[in-house]
Parts: sequence; structure tokens; C-alpha cells
Amino acid sequence: MALPRMVPPAAVDPSTQALRAEVRRFLADQRAAGAFAPSVDAWLTGWDETFTAALAARGWIGMTVPVEYGGHGRSFLERFAVTEELLAAGAPVAAHWIADRQIVPSLLKYGTELQKSQFLPRIVRGDCFFAIGMSEPDSGSDLASVRTRAVRVEGGWSLSGTKVWTSGAHRAHAFIVLARTAPVNPDQRHAGLSQFIVDLRGSGVRVRPIISMNGAHHFNEVILDQTFVPDAMVFGDIGAGWAQVTSELSFERSGPERFLSTFVLLAATTANMATQRISRDESLGRLVARVAGLHQMSTAVAGALERRDSADVAAAVVKVLGTTVEGDIADLADRHGGVDAASSELITAAVDQRPGFTLRGGTNEVLRGVIARGLGIR
Repeated sequence: MALPRMVPPAAVDPSTQALRAEVRRFLADQRAAGAFAPSVDAWLTGWDETFTAALAARGWIGMTVPVEYGGHGRSFLERFAVTEELLAAGAPVAAHWIADRQIVPSLLKYGTELQKSQFLPRIVRGDCFFAIGMSEPDSGSDLASVRTRAVRVEGGWSLSGTKVWTSGAHRAHAFIVLARTAPVNPDQRHAGLSQFIVDLRGSGVRVRPIISMNGAHHFNEVILDQTFVPDAMVFGDIGAGWAQVTSELSFERSGPERFLSTFVLLAATTANMATQRISRDESLGRLVARVAGLHQMSTAVAGALERRDSADVAAAVVKVLGTTVEGDIADLADRHGGVDAASSELITAAVDQRPGFTLRGGTNEVLRGVIARGLGIR
């Protein structure tokens, strides 16, 4: 079934439009060859290293990485156009997603020359995958309550603690861990935090699967037991972890994956209504309008990141509104039901994943507080 395309162009710039057209042709060819079937939440659950390699061969991973580090030196808006098309098609991009979305800009901003030269070229080639080690048991979205400890030892640091909801840790090569390097100060709860690049396949690291209710495995618990991290893998400055994480979360929360996780389901539902296979529903138009508005908002954040402007509050707004519309799309489709095996499978996946939409990347309740503080509301 050919899916309608409702994502408006990111810009009127002819080169960006040509890039979108190129990506769409590639995706059509891949689908025709049976390389993938569109799926819900494919950026989180669709781990396909062969597909990632095909994207890397076309220069669509690490697009913003400077040429001197093996990258392509392209703009955030060009990268946005590519990622939006991949998401809209439900393509399996989970293998490289975190590395490309979050690790690349963080390395460019905080990484040492050694770290940049070691990781960036491999990420661009599509053969180095990362995870994120922020969340912990019982801490939820309150990163200030991190209990993983990093203790100074000869030549580096010894890390002990547990991270949870670590997507892809069982397949990734490394993850960036937020750990406490100084005792908690009740008056400055965000002080004393630092980041480290940890080899997920190294000594003292144990990865345990977290199996979802539907039997899927993409989340993990990662246990660090006196894991040695050399000084060369300290990420950024000791004690600056909170400021670094806050900056990184702009990339995690503002991207089009925060409103396009269920786009293939919205497109399929639209097609089924258009052909009268399911009854019309006036809420469909509102959902399409909301997606179009979020596209514009997310594009604006990409522009801010391109200018190196702060985008923390804007990113939080996109995440809250985007993940809400993703869930509403799942509800709409579920009310009408599937008309064939393909649409039924999309609905089931969307309903299964729905509870996580507003939790991952910081709960929407917490992010509303971020937005209020950013707007000066008390």
C-alpha cells in the first residue's frame, strides 16, 4: 500500500527539496526490494544494521560532522529533511539513531580531539552504535537524584551503579554515563555530576534485558560494577555533567521522532478513510493539522541548533505536544480498527508503545515544569 505523504517541505530551498526527493526514491526502492516494511516507533525498535549501512553509504548518517572527522559538513536543516523522511516512512533506523541524533553533536561540543577522532568517523560509517546512560531505578526523570558513583582511581575512574531503560545497550558499542563525582549538596542538587564514555562490552559491565509486555526487547538494565574508565574517556569537564546533559536533551527532545513515531499509522488510517474502508472521523483533520504544526516547530528548533542558539524550552514544548499527538493517533486508529493484517499490526504496535511516548526523554509532567520555568512562570 502506498502511504500518503503529509509532511510538508522543511524549506523552499531547492537543494533541500531535491534531497527530500532523493530520500523518497531511495525508500521506495528499498520497500520494493523488500528491505523493510513500515513500522510504528521504528526509530526505537527497528534495529537493522544493513539498512544503517545503506544510509551511511549515501552520506545520510553523520551529516553535520565536519569533513575533517570523516563527515559531510552539511546543515542541521538538511539532516532534518533526511531524518523526517525516514521517520515518515517508518524505516528501521534504531541502530544508528542515538549516535547520530545525540552523540554526534555532543562529541562536537564537549569531546576531546581523541574522542572525536575515535568515534565520529565510525559513527559516520554506520559501524559504531551508542546508548545513553541517564535514567536509574527509582529516579524517574529526576536526574539530580543519580546514584551511580564515579570514584577517582589511578589513571581514571571507577564507576558503580545501575542504569535502566537503556535502549539498544545489548547491541551498542558504548554509552555515555551520567555519574556523581562529588557528594550531594542539598542546596545545589545538580552539582557534582559528570559524564563518562563507557565501553558496553568491557569488564565490569553487565547488560540485562528488560522485556516489554508484548515480548519485545529494546530496553535494558546496565549494571556497572567498579567499571574502570580511563581519563581519556571522561566526557567534558568533571562536575559539568548537568549543564552538558541539559544541552544534549535539546537534541533528544526536539527531533521529528517526537511527533512522527505513529505517522505511518496516521497515513494508513487516512488512506483507509479515503477509500471508505473505515468510516470518516472529523478528528483526522485535526490530527493532520497538529502534525503539520509540529513539523514547523521542530524545523524552527533545527534552525536554532544550526545557529547555536539555546533551544531547551522549545525542545520541551515540541516533546510535550508531539508525544501527545502520537498517542492520539494511536487512539484514533484503535477506535476504527484494522482492515487488513498490515494495518492491524500497526495499530497493535502503536497501542503497545503508546504508554512510553510521554515517558521517554523526560516525562511530560516534568517537561511542563521545564517550560514553565523557562517562561518565567512560577
